[in-house]
Amino acid sequence: MALITLTSDFGLQDYIAGAVKGQLLQIDPSFSIHDISHQIAPFNYPQAAYICRNAIWQFPVKTYHIILVNLFEQKPENLLLACTNGQYIFCADNGLLDMILPEKAEKMVGIPLDKNEIKNTLYCSRQIGLAIQALEAGSLPETLGDPEIKYIQKNDLRPLLGDNYIEGQIIFIDKFENVVVNITRDEFEAQRRGRSFRIVFKRNEIIDRISESYADVPQGEKLALFNSANYLEVAINKGNAAGLFGLQDFTDQSLQHHLFYQTIKVYFE
Repeated sequence: MALITLTSDFGLQDYIAGAVKGQLLQIDPSFSIHDISHQIAPFNYPQAAYICRNAIWQFPVKTYHIILVNLFEQKPENLLLACTNGQYIFCADNGLLDMILPEKAEKMVGIPLDKNEIKNTLYCSRQIGLAIQALEAGSLPETLGDPEIKYIQKNDLRPLLGDNYIEGQIIFIDKFENVVVNITRDEFEAQRRGRSFRIVFKRNEIIDRISESYADVPQGEKLALFNSANYLEVAINKGNAAGLFGLQDFTDQSLQHHLFYQTIKVYFE
């Protein structure tokens, strides 16, 4: 029985997420399909990379991960299959895959799409399902397509570094309106070098210590911590940091078309 995860930017308002699962189950009713998220913001590659790379590696070896995000940035000729650290990841050839992987994939294969077919979401999901079926039957990844595929690469959204500061971008706001910044604990400590610090954001709000949990401060007080994915998070104990401080991420419709990310800056002294 193949274990499959599904991540998309479909949302949950219409039929498409369910239809993709139906397509997969038509191929093999024994497929075990688990959602990671269908709420990825359209065109938001950093958010998609953050969610996928921090979920994928928690699954058992030989899990198949289907990522249907920004599937039609351009007319697709191939889908990508990356095999690395015992995981199998399917994705459009749109640059997202490199942002998800912690290192170069052990194998990368381009799965060809039929030029005579209408390349919609259900067709693409069916081709991925057929590839999973073949892998489960013992086929090697390189037999499914082009193992020398030239694929699109994108750079991850990285924080800006200065001698006395690090400036990160807001990449995710969760349902509690906690704000996740693209600064990892390792990046923070490497730039800090044992110095004191001030985390500064809108309205000249300042945080000068890292908490271990939300309960480290009284209810209603702001705090900063490194979340379970080891990314910097700004929050309010039992409150909504994003709303109170007017913080927005890429998903805000007024900002989306400008590819704009609000920043949070950490000064070291």
